Amino acid sequence: MQILIRNIKALLQTGLEDRKAVAGADMARIPKIEDAFLYIENGLIMGYGSMKEFADSPFLKYSGRQGVTEIDATGRMVMPAFCDSHTHLVYAGSREIEYIDKIRGLSYEEIAKRGGGILNSARRLQLASELELIEQALERLEEIRGLGTGAVEIKSGYGLTTESELKMLRVVRKLKELSPLTIKATFLGAHAVPPEYKNRQDDYVDLIIGEMIPKVAGESLADYIDVFCDRGFFTEEQTDRILLAGAKHGLQPKIHANELDFSGGIQVGVRHKALSVDHLEFTGDKEIQALLESETMPTLLPGAAFFLEMDYPPARKMIDSGLPVAMASDYNPGSSPSGNMQLVMSLGCIKMRMLPEEVIHAVTINGAYAMGVGGDLGSIAVGKRANVLITRRIPTYAFLPYAYGSNKAERVIIGGKL
Repeated sequence: MQILIRNIKALLQTGLEDRKAVAGADMARIPKIEDAFLYIENGLIMGYGSMKEFADSPFLKYSGRQGVTEIDATGRMVMPAFCDSHTHLVYAGSREIEYIDKIRGLSYEEIAKRGGGILNSARRLQLASELELIEQALERLEEIRGLGTGAVEIKSGYGLTTESELKMLRVVRKLKELSPLTIKATFLGAHAVPPEYKNRQDDYVDLIIGEMIPKVAGESLADYIDVFCDRGFFTEEQTDRILLAGAKHGLQPKIHANELDFSGGIQVGVRHKALSVDHLEFTGDKEIQALLESETMPTLLPGAAFFLEMDYPPARKMIDSGLPVAMASDYNPGSSPSGNMQLVMSLGCIKMRMLPEEVIHAVTINGAYAMGVGGDLGSIAVGKRANVLITRRIPTYAFLPYAYGSNKAERVIIGGKL
């Protein structure tokens, strides 16, 4: 398919070919071309520039040619589709009853102790068939695509048995075949401790290392491995063991860290060269320094802090210290039942005092880095996969996080297809 988009009010995230990520003060600047064009062919970005250059460019010949879809983007912004690097969107059913418990004053940890939370989702998932899980997940993928997401990472972790963890990851593998979105799979067997392993958590860690990881790797079901390294979940020592075992099977780490306390999870992730460390509500000077000395992407999940009424990560301090920041939705049934990355951008601005430019970087180029797809996605560059969002008519790109209650995506191109 050939697509020529003309008269773009502003083409965002151009000129980043030599950047893997954007950090610190650079996050306050959005590279853009005003009054621009973009040409897409065979699923890839093949050229772009200003409309002043268009008449003398080799792309003029495609205007009016049969078989070329032309789009007039007058008054509209064009940018890379969102890269959502942290979700749990394969799950069986919602948990709105726990939502009511939360309204009545129970904390996340209190709900978990009553058999709710992750263990509730695990029970449901163990009973669900692969077909049921695929059908539910496809609906969620279609929903987020309509909101502008073009790439998504999906974690296991609601299985908590070898059989069910493998079932989840097989579902993700099938979703890669059925959905046009770019999908990455992460094995998160260390998401919680099953009830049958109460008071013998190390035995469950042994199961993850001795049985789950070899089987996941044997079927090539996961791109990454993750551990919930936090108070009440998995310790630094247990996380070390799991990540070392994963590395032996070629699984790069991504870490749930410091959501509930200063857990040491950030430092563990840095030591293991984790692609990202995620959540980070509890992040101080030591954690920031460790991240500055690494290539690990700090990934913030403001949807979870919003839904659970927790303190937000110190995004402003992190960026002002020179760090890059990515943001993701944490789409899951218990702590962030939304995959709306436009809302995530708004929360970044409203609750974490990030600038519009900073949140755009956080959900595009930095999000692509955090899920390992930066070579293909996250910016407008020749040769990259054409995952592109065309906004409706908006006055400025700051309108994207400003108008938090509306969908600003008018059209979404995934892999060069409308």
